[in-house]
Amino acid sequence: MEILRTPEERFKNLPDFPFEAKYLEVDGIRIHYIDEGPRDRAPILLMHGEPTWSFLYRHMISGLLNKGYRVIAPDLVGCGKSDKPKNKSDYTYALHVYWMTEWMRALDLQKIVLFCQDWGSLIGLRMAAANEARFAGIVLSNGGLPDGRQKFSKAFQAWKAFSKYSPIFEAGSIVSTGTVKKLSKDVISAYNAPFPSNPYKSAIRIFPSLVPDEEGVDGADDNKAAWEVFKRWEKPFLTAWGKNDPITKGGERFFIKAVPGAAHQKHQKLEDAGHFIQEDQPEALTQIIADFIEDNQLARGI
Repeated sequence: MEILRTPEERFKNLPDFPFEAKYLEVDGIRIHYIDEGPRDRAPILLMHGEPTWSFLYRHMISGLLNKGYRVIAPDLVGCGKSDKPKNKSDYTYALHVYWMTEWMRALDLQKIVLFCQDWGSLIGLRMAAANEARFAGIVLSNGGLPDGRQKFSKAFQAWKAFSKYSPIFEAGSIVSTGTVKKLSKDVISAYNAPFPSNPYKSAIRIFPSLVPDEEGVDGADDNKAAWEVFKRWEKPFLTAWGKNDPITKGGERFFIKAVPGAAHQKHQKLEDAGHFIQEDQPEALTQIIADFIEDNQLARGI
C-alpha cells in the first residue's frame, strides 16, 4: 500500500484552527486528531464525514472547550492531516471502521459522547455498536447507518455519480454547496488544503461508492447487525438535523422510532442549516450537545 502524507505547509494560517496536532499510528498509518480540554472529563468525540476533516468542527471545538468539556476530533484516514493511501482500492468501509476503532482503543477512550455526521455516522455508529461499553451517549446529525433496505434520494444518486465521473473534485467547493451560509475564500481553501492533487483525493472520491445502498453489498450485513444493537440501545440518543439537506432529509425518523434511548430526548430540527450543519449552526449545535450532556448527566469524570 502506497501512502501519501500532505505537506505540513499546506496547513499554515488556517482560520480559527489553533489546535495542537496529535498523531497515533494504526498499522503504519498515521492518524491525526485534536484532543483538548480537561482530562478528567468524559470526552466528546466529533466524527466528520466526506470530503471534510476536523477543521469542520473548529467553532464547535472552541465552544465546547469554553464550556469546560474535553473534545476529541480525529481526521479519518485519507482526510485532513491523516495519512492517505494512494489507491481507491486501498479503502473499504470495513477498513475505515477498523482504523478508527483501533485508534479509539489505543487512546482507551471511555464514557464517550459521540457527535457524528455524514460518513462520521456510518463509521462512528459502527464503532459504538461494537464497543457499547465505551459510549455514554450519541448525537446524530445529517447522517445514518444504511444497510441496503433504505430508499436513497435522487440527490444521493447524483452525488455518487458525480464522485465517480466528474473530472473536477474540489473539497472546498463541495462543502460550500452543502451549506446555507456563504463560506469565505479562506475557509474554502482550508477544506482544499489536505488534497494538493488528485492522488490525495482517493478516499474522498470513493466514499459514496462505499455506502451500502443495496442489500448484499459490502457493509450491508455489518450494518444490519449494528442496527440490532441500536434496537436495544437504552443509552441517550439524540438527533439534530439541518432542515435544508436533500441528501439525508427525513433520515432522523428511523432512529427516533427504532432506538429506545431516543425516547424522551429533545430532538432538534435546525432552520437555516444544510448538510454541513457544523458550518451553518455551530453555536446551536454546541448548545445542543451541552444540554444533552447535562440533561442526561453524562459529564461525569473518567
